Amino acid sequence: MKEKIQSIIAAGHNYEYKDGKFVFLEFNEDIVSDSLDKIKTFFKRYVWLYELLIYIIAPLYPSRYYFLKKVLKETKDSDKIIVNLGSGYTDLREDIINVDLIPYNPVNVVCDITKLPFKDNSVDQIINIAVLEHVPNPQAVIAEIHRVLKPGGKLLCEIPFMQGFHASPYDFQRFTYEGIKVQFQKFNDLKIHSISPTGGMLWQFQEWFVMLFSFGIKPLHNILLIIVMCLTFPIKFLDVILQYHPLSKNIASAFIFECKK
Repeated sequence: MKEKIQSIIAAGHNYEYKDGKFVFLEFNEDIVSDSLDKIKTFFKRYVWLYELLIYIIAPLYPSRYYFLKKVLKETKDSDKIIVNLGSGYTDLREDIINVDLIPYNPVNVVCDITKLPFKDNSVDQIINIAVLEHVPNPQAVIAEIHRVLKPGGKLLCEIPFMQGFHASPYDFQRFTYEGIKVQFQKFNDLKIHSISPTGGMLWQFQEWFVMLFSFGIKPLHNILLIIVMCLTFPIKFLDVILQYHPLSKNIASAFIFECKK
């Protein structure tokens, strides 16, 4: 993995190699200021448990796993350079390069994803799941993705639409179906899939209910939110059917899409 990463680092980028990571930017822990995000950050240390909790009690139907499984199957036993951009705590496969601002255990490259330290046309595939809402300048990230992908290189990206605020460590914007077409107009073969319209509604209901009955008390809000999520999550499984409705894009919780450079 070390040699693979070194082969795509562009000249002129300074970094420190420590704890098995290429560190281009030191992480400031103070940026994680949201109390609920601090709870999530704690659980992310235990990946299997966090993944299980997200899969079961999170309000969104877990459609992304189908698309991730498809990418992993298509690229199995290949020599392709694959980057999970904004990987967080996830480790999809040992040959995939994990890039993030926060040095979670699986992360291989710690850097600002608006200024990737990679060569032009050096990456075969980029995975970017639920990341662009967390950067203040998503257009810069999209431009960097386009720059580093090889001609014909593929992108799998998930972007939220009808979701509540979720800081990890920040949350800045949402994207519509038509907005994705505009932002990714430089890419080819764009295929957009709606995700979890019921989950979008459920997320808003959970936040509304907890806001109403926590009376502005933040610790109570966090505790009540976890309880309400545990009680109401089965509703999201209506999306086994509803996410394929032709109008689901109007209230989808998120969009996941595939395209090529």
